[in-house]
Amino acid sequence: MTDVLLSVEALAATYNHSIRAVSDVSFSVRRGEIVALLGANGAGKSTTLQAVSTLLAAQRGQVTSGRIIFDGRDIRSATAAELVRAGVVPVLEGRHCFASLTVEENLIAGAIGRDARRSEIAADLERVYALFPQLKERRSSTAGLTSGGEQQMTAIGRALMSRPRLLVLDEPSMGLAPLVVEGIFRALKQLNTEQGLSLLVAEQNSTVALRFSDSAVVLENGRSVLAGRSAELRRREDIKTLYLGGSAQKDARPTELKPALV
Repeated sequence: MTDVLLSVEALAATYNHSIRAVSDVSFSVRRGEIVALLGANGAGKSTTLQAVSTLLAAQRGQVTSGRIIFDGRDIRSATAAELVRAGVVPVLEGRHCFASLTVEENLIAGAIGRDARRSEIAADLERVYALFPQLKERRSSTAGLTSGGEQQMTAIGRALMSRPRLLVLDEPSMGLAPLVVEGIFRALKQLNTEQGLSLLVAEQNSTVALRFSDSAVVLENGRSVLAGRSAELRRREDIKTLYLGGSAQKDARPTELKPALV
């Protein structure tokens, strides 16, 4: 379908050619859509995002079967640099910044990969600063000395400087205060609404992920087991108990939901 930007079909992946991490994951991301990947620790979220971003090899991982199609092209053999130039830009788990560089130098690094002109870099910097005003105040601060929230904003801002078509985020809320998480997700939603940016977000915080995403896929033991609109999933009180390791009300009654796409 022409409106599908990313399609993952029956993805399977291992580490060291022996440890099975993902066995059957399928989902799609439409243009201008925010899709959340949900699941408990070990469900396969990070492995799936690394496969989509062609970063598995750096973790001694391998895609063993399935297809990953971005904008009509099978990207399994693409390098990470080629993928960024094509518009798939990851923000890895752990708030990765160049600790010894300033916040602004970190942001500028995101534009270097696309050979941006100085005027383009300046314009993109202002857009990032408008999205995350805190970063403008800390633009000259050493990134490694900023708060966790500011480091996450810097990592996201650096990715945005690459002008992505699909932003891939792995656990952006991890270790951050609820108010900071709320601000980051509101900024991402603003980008999606105003610029039509597509996002694929892996999150263990199902509450915030389902509130800001359009649709979601639940992973369990390396498989996609449920898929649907986020509004439908929010109404399912049993989701946390069944798939996310949480608690639900005893009298919760699941609503009908379609299985994950295969």
